[in-house]
Parts: sequence; structure tokens; C-alpha cells
Amino acid sequence: MLAIETNGLTRDYGELRAVDHLDLAVRPGEVYGFLGPNGAGKTTTIRLLTGLIRPTSGSAAMEGLDVSRNPLEIKARVGVVPERSNLYGELSARDNLIFVAKLYGLSRKEWRPRAEELLAQFGLSDRAHSLFGALSGGMKRRLTIAAALVHRPSILFLDEPTTGLDVHAARSLRQTISRLHASGVTIFLTTHLIAEAEPLCDRVGIVVKGKLVAEDTPAALCERCLEERRLELDVASPTDALMSALRRSPEVTALSREGDTLRLSVRSVDAVLPDVVAAAREGGAEIQAVRTVVPTLEDAFVRLTGIDVETLESDKPRGMRGGAS
Repeated sequence: MLAIETNGLTRDYGELRAVDHLDLAVRPGEVYGFLGPNGAGKTTTIRLLTGLIRPTSGSAAMEGLDVSRNPLEIKARVGVVPERSNLYGELSARDNLIFVAKLYGLSRKEWRPRAEELLAQFGLSDRAHSLFGALSGGMKRRLTIAAALVHRPSILFLDEPTTGLDVHAARSLRQTISRLHASGVTIFLTTHLIAEAEPLCDRVGIVVKGKLVAEDTPAALCERCLEERRLELDVASPTDALMSALRRSPEVTALSREGDTLRLSVRSVDAVLPDVVAAAREGGAEIQAVRTVVPTLEDAFVRLTGIDVETLESDKPRGMRGGAS
């Protein structure tokens, strides 16, 4: 049985199609990355999958249960960590967790023990009495994830989990996600950060304008770029003559320079090397190093979508409810 399954899932807002005939099949226990720019339909997809909004057409199921027909059962099986925290700035860390435990119908005798268990699990025991609004951005994010796990869901939705966090807090949060993965929780993670998706996710779906344009493991997506190889050349003071000679090679499809490093896209590494040697001689240049470059998920994303990565990752982070991030 699949953890998450959709068939032709579609959501329209007037003339805008936010999610366009989406077909997903997420396996139990995997981390599935939903990668795309802001406005691609990622958050709308989470809202559809968790029953917060209804689809215009198509269907979604969690562990075999139709989302539209079984809202209470779905609520018990999933946890949601929104991009903006839904916890309360005027409540302490412990009281926020106890409040969520009440909402999910845990018995009174479980409220405090479960809160203490999660505070310890997420390294927040010493901040149990601190108001949520006074916590750092990283602590807020960890407590928000803890709150989503109060009722022990088998599926966790994380919407842009590291938005607004500093480098240290983001690294700590990725470690938390890895631990949850190891415990068997199915994780559906939306992000516009390629560097976040590549190390965390078992599989990645790339979504653009509500459509799933590619889906596979990060390694398999990278392999799609292998038909065009890349080389890096370290050259002491590259000359214009060298650059011109390299551009004349029929094996070189693109050439760029950054300082003393030349980056070449080539049809064949073996076929281009004699041309590189000849170009160096012609240009009077000394090649100090030659490296082949393995394609990354970033390369795959650009190739599959045509979207510039700098544009993708330039979105402004948005703050979280309950105090400054």
C-alpha cells in the first residue's frame, strides 16, 4: 500500500490552475522531495493532500484512505509543518505541545509525558518554560515539527522547512529530518532549495506551474545530464587565442571562464582532449589541471525546467508566526 497516492489531482482558482493533473506514488518510509519555484503549486498540493481544500478534479489517498471521504482518519495519520509556524507566541514550548495534544484527542494522562518526550527528543527540554515567541528561528522550527508529531503520525508534511533559518539551524534541522526518516516516518518535503533536496530525499519530483515534469532518485535525475559532459581546465592566465581555439572545436558546445578556470560543455571527453591540447599549444597556454565534472541535481533541474537556479533560490524568506525568526 502506498503512503501517498494521487490520480489526476487538479485544483483551479478561477482561471489559474495551481495543480495540474498530478499523479504521485510515495512509498511508505521514504523522503519524497517536491522541488519547484515559488508559485509552482507545492503548498497547494500539501493542502489538497491533507484535506484542507478540495480538488477541482482527481483524487488523493493516504495509506489507502480517500482524503475527501475520510477527513478524521486522515487527520490522525498525518502531521503538517507549515512554512509559517502555527504555534502560539504567548504560550511556552511545553504548553504549545500540551495544547496540540488536547486538539488531537490524546488522553489527559498523556499530555505532559508526551510533551516532555518530544522536548527531549528535539533538544528543547531546557527551554520548556520559554515562550514560543522568544525562541530562535531554529528552535521554533524544531518545536513546530515536534508539535506535528504529538499524535505519532505515520506521514509528515514539511513545507519549506528551512526557510528563514541560518546555516547552523538549517543543518541541525536536516539532521532532525534524517533521524525521522530512520525511524520509518514517511516524509513529504517541499522546497525550492536544490541543495536541501539532494542529500535528504530518496526521490524527487520536480514541479513547474502545477505540473510534475520529472520524478526519480536524485542520482537518476543527474544521469539524464550525462549525454553532455563537462570539463574544468585550470590554466595559468588564459589567453584570448586559447579561448578562440577551444570555441572552434566541434566537440565544445559551451565555454565559460571564471578567473583561471575554464568550464567546457563537451559532447565527448575522449574526443575533446586532443582539441584541448592543440588549443593550448596554439594559444601559448599551460594547462595545469583537467577535471571531469559530475552532473548535480542543480544541473538536472536547469536542464529539465529551463529555470535559472539563481532565480529559483532568490525568493525572500518569509517569517514565522509567534515572534521574530
